[in-house]
Amino acid sequence: MTGQLPYTDDPAANALLEEDPFALLVGIVLYQQIPVETAFAGPSRLKERLGGDLDPSLVAGLDPDSLESIFKEKPAIHRFPGNMAKRVQAVAEFVATEYDGDTRNIWSDVDDADQLMARLKAMPGFGEYKARIYLAVLGQRFGVQPSGWEIYLPDWPNISEIETPEDRADLKARKKEWKANQKS
Repeated sequence: MTGQLPYTDDPAANALLEEDPFALLVGIVLYQQIPVETAFAGPSRLKERLGGDLDPSLVAGLDPDSLESIFKEKPAIHRFPGNMAKRVQAVAEFVATEYDGDTRNIWSDVDDADQLMARLKAMPGFGEYKARIYLAVLGQRFGVQPSGWEIYLPDWPNISEIETPEDRADLKARKKEWKANQKS
C-alpha cells in the first residue's frame, strides 16, 4: 500500500500507515474522541511496544490484560486505553479469523462497494460512519475502488481529504463548522 498519509508529524508512523494495511485499520479504530495525529500515531506506538510486530493474529492472541497494560504505558496510546485495547483486539481477532490474518483480504475479492461496506460494517465497532471513512481512505489514497464506491463517500469533512500536514488543521476547522451547522 502506498497512499501518502500525512496523518502525524512522524514520517515513520505515516510510512507504517501507508505500508501496513493492519496499521491503517488500527488507526481507524483509534480515531475516536482524539485528534487525528494521536489516533494515527497509535499503530506505530503499539508496534514498538509489541517488539516490532503488528500482526492481527499476534494482537488477537494476546492476554487482554497485557494488551491493556501496553495501551496504558506512558504516553497512553489513547485517552481511553482500556476500552480501545479491547476494540483493537476485537478487530484483530476478526481479521485473524475471518480474513486469514490479512487485512487486504477484506477488500481483495469484493464484487462491488455494497459488499465491501457490508464487510466493513461487520467488523466490531464499525458502523456506517466509520465504515464510510475507512472506505473513503482506501478508495482515495489506495485505489480500492470497487464498483459503486463513490456513493459511500462521506458527505462531511473527513480524514480522507488530508493530503498535507496543513490539511489536518483545516479539517478540524471545517469539521467544527460542519458540526455547528448540523445543530442549527
